[in-house]
Amino acid sequence: MSGQRSDDADDIVRDAVERFAGDHRVLFEAFAEAEHVALNRASWNQAPLNHNSHKGDQAEALRRGEDPLFPEELELLGDLDGVSVAHLQCNAGQDSLGLALRGAAVTGIDLSDTAIEFARELSGKTGIPATFVRDEILSWTHATDERFDVAFASYGVLGWNRDLGAWMRGAHRVLKPGGRLVIMEFHPVVWSLGQTLALTGDDYFAPGPFAEPVSDYVAETLDRDPLPNEHVAHGFQHSLAEIVQAVVDAGLQLRTLREYPHSNYARLSPGLVAGPDRTWVFPQGKARIPLMFGLVADRPTNEA
Repeated sequence: MSGQRSDDADDIVRDAVERFAGDHRVLFEAFAEAEHVALNRASWNQAPLNHNSHKGDQAEALRRGEDPLFPEELELLGDLDGVSVAHLQCNAGQDSLGLALRGAAVTGIDLSDTAIEFARELSGKTGIPATFVRDEILSWTHATDERFDVAFASYGVLGWNRDLGAWMRGAHRVLKPGGRLVIMEFHPVVWSLGQTLALTGDDYFAPGPFAEPVSDYVAETLDRDPLPNEHVAHGFQHSLAEIVQAVVDAGLQLRTLREYPHSNYARLSPGLVAGPDRTWVFPQGKARIPLMFGLVADRPTNEA
């Protein structure tokens, strides 16, 4: 981590000072959140450089019709033609452009400077239109005046957020009445799996923070040597029950909840084996647990 806080972290502290009103807990929590944001921004500034170095010419891949999206999220998203989408924590924008290719008007938001820079360049090189915003996700969702038909988040998003309730309330806020939140995410139980698929990983009920750099999971998936990331990030464990409860507490109406026995693209444990269509699955004869989940929740139509 550099010796300077990010602009996002300064905004968090400044807001807390304005709300202080004699309650020391507000400032304590704000400084903790500011540190968390600064750490994660530094680590996620390195991560896209590492990840994209393994992926070749992604603009050419999109031009020749390679699809970054998977059937599971597309089924939950439904028809996207003419639909406005806020892609929350969009990373380097590949999936955002996949949404735009299906007719969506996409705004991607991410904390990482390098991810957003790459996303904008990829949009320009391919001619696929999308808007990309560099901002901390809670700061953006709780401040923007924009409203969307869909808020979408996918694959390794929720665990980087300390305050899951605030994340869900922000998603609710940016939706139009009748809009929907769509999440396709790695199942939180996968972080309890060890390298041999035994339960030797993290405690499912340990909230964190877990302090480690954002890994070069692209290299690990492709069986290449991972590139270093010297910046420690903070991750958090949110159980499936906590996630669903946060959706409900935010005023969203849960419509769909699904679990999947495979993971898309990412090899979440060395014990998994390659399956069809860029998936990773349990070896034959091994008892399976969910590796991903998907949910859809609606903002009520009668809300102003």
